[in-house]
Amino acid sequence: MAKAVWVHHLVEIPDGVTVTVEGLKVKVSGPKGTLERDFSHAKGVNIKLVKTEEGKDAILVETFFANRKKKALVRTIAAHINNMIIGVTKGWRYKMKIIFSHFPISVNVKGDVVEIANFIGEKAPRIAKVLPGVKVQVKGRDLIVEGIDLEKVAQTAANIELATKIKDFDRRVFSDGIYIYEKEVIEK
Repeated sequence: MAKAVWVHHLVEIPDGVTVTVEGLKVKVSGPKGTLERDFSHAKGVNIKLVKTEEGKDAILVETFFANRKKKALVRTIAAHINNMIIGVTKGWRYKMKIIFSHFPISVNVKGDVVEIANFIGEKAPRIAKVLPGVKVQVKGRDLIVEGIDLEKVAQTAANIELATKIKDFDRRVFSDGIYIYEKEVIEK
């Protein structure tokens, strides 16, 4: 008979943040906006609102009869919820550097796309998609990608980096491209 193993993780809810849990759907609202996430793929995991011993509100992510996968799933879901809380209170920022040695690259943001012109001398501009809710700014040779949803901010930064991927050139000689060099929580 299997031993009853209870695996749980608490995520504290700071002041100014409202969290609602309906089954495995979590909605987090804060001063910067609202994020919603569906964890219904996580079978056997419970998510509920509880009070800590200090009397603060928290989210409890738990499972019973846990194997390695369920233990990892509990911690992953707790980390996603924590990232949502950080996003609605502070926000996320990725910094990217525009690097060129052969042809000067010009980068423009037009609506929901980033247009990269004159990349390694190409006539047609390369296009990278900007996901909804993400703001991209060009500051000199830096690109700043900001938003409240970490997954969307990271995917937008990855889209920009992938748009400048070079295939048939030696990477040691042609280091041209746009690269992520810092990711951080927006403090102000």
